[in-house]
Amino acid sequence: MIPTNHNFLLILLAMLGVFHLTAPALPIIQDHSNLEIEIYPERHKLLVREQGQVIKSYSVSVGNPSTPTPVGDYKVEYKGTNWGPAFGPRWIGLNVPWGNYGIHGTNKPFSIGQHLSHGCIRMHNKDVIELYKLVPVGTKVTIYGHVLGEIYQNPRDLAEGDVGGDVQLIQSRLKSAGYYKGKCDGKFGFNTTDSLKRYQRDHHLIPNGVVSRKVYEELGLIE
Repeated sequence: MIPTNHNFLLILLAMLGVFHLTAPALPIIQDHSNLEIEIYPERHKLLVREQGQVIKSYSVSVGNPSTPTPVGDYKVEYKGTNWGPAFGPRWIGLNVPWGNYGIHGTNKPFSIGQHLSHGCIRMHNKDVIELYKLVPVGTKVTIYGHVLGEIYQNPRDLAEGDVGGDVQLIQSRLKSAGYYKGKCDGKFGFNTTDSLKRYQRDHHLIPNGVVSRKVYEELGLIE
């Protein structure tokens, strides 16, 4: 790229030693952190491990059955402050493909230790401030559990507008069966509805575009 007159002058001055060109400051990113976060929704616990050893343990609140906390392996992709009272003083964002999920504080401390969030992981404000200082962007986050819910739960009914790992699983099964052509992104949109209705018609199910227990059974996801 040809420099503008202004940029050319800056480069010339730098070459002459008048001043030094410096790169802009970047966020601290650590792709291979010695720290890992583990979250156990059923125990309402968040653990921080350093080289396998637990160095911190916190009580948390997680998603309720209708808006569950996503299960799987993720990374910290963003850190922010003061997103509003409901999110407390710190936000630690995760790279969940179907929505904005994170670890954050709360103005409802009574919810800690319960399934009361919309899918995010809530912490006491003093705890999330400590965690925020501890973990860099790039830290691995593992959330344990089954994508369809715990064994004592029926999987939730799904319909257009829902998001989650269970939606992604349904999309994957429909794709394997030749019905779904889109991206398995965990977002239940029109294409997923249309694919599901065609599957339901071909398998003598009510073609209403709703993933019910019958659909789960037909897809071989539950017995």
